[in-house]
Amino acid sequence: MWRIIHQFGSPKGFYDFSARLQPWFWAAAVLLLLTGSLWGLLYAPADYQQGDSFRIIYVHVPAALLAQSAFVGLAVAAVIFLVWKIKVADMAASVMAPFGAAMTFVALFSGAVWGVPTWGTWWVWDARLTSMLILLFLFFGIIALRGAFTHRDSGSRAASVLAIVGVINIPIIKYSVEWWNTLHQPATFSVTERPSMPAEMWMPLLLMVLGFYCFFIALTLMRTRNEILRRESNKRWVRELVRGQ
Repeated sequence: MWRIIHQFGSPKGFYDFSARLQPWFWAAAVLLLLTGSLWGLLYAPADYQQGDSFRIIYVHVPAALLAQSAFVGLAVAAVIFLVWKIKVADMAASVMAPFGAAMTFVALFSGAVWGVPTWGTWWVWDARLTSMLILLFLFFGIIALRGAFTHRDSGSRAASVLAIVGVINIPIIKYSVEWWNTLHQPATFSVTERPSMPAEMWMPLLLMVLGFYCFFIALTLMRTRNEILRRESNKRWVRELVRGQ
């Protein structure tokens, strides 16, 4: 088991293995996002209360879910890096943080646009909105810490600690609508309950969520491979790979 972990956790092992996975995730992302967006934006019926403004859900919900998942991924990678000293985990974390910040911003911005016709305002200090804003600041803090130290390993350790501590914000985001009296609606998807929307509305949303995740995985694999080449540029296998190209 440990031999397999270290084999795929080594820069060269991960680089070779991810090369086989990456095209499949790119293909799945394109297919799911294209199908989901066309279905949701053009063919799904309008909401009986919100009209066509509800269609922003097909961007807002996937972005919000992915932002939270990206931070959980950062925390997991941080533990792997700090405990087992696997460098690839830190490389993956370094490329996930900017994307997670971007998804958090998209979720906040799309939620603000959606809030105007729904709540009559761009922003309220709602528990869900405030905790998502804190998530954005945590992403910014992790990115800033990585560049704040002279030695890269020191920045990586500091960013890893912040990611582990900051993950406590994820359950606050998830359960904020249940713990406090908020304007934000409950979760659109639930494992234990059927969606309240008709199938022709939530099916394209499910496709969009899956498409966002496939895109995230494909982009993370691609950027981690580039980070491996950058950090391991003095290694023999990297020099041979560059010469072969």
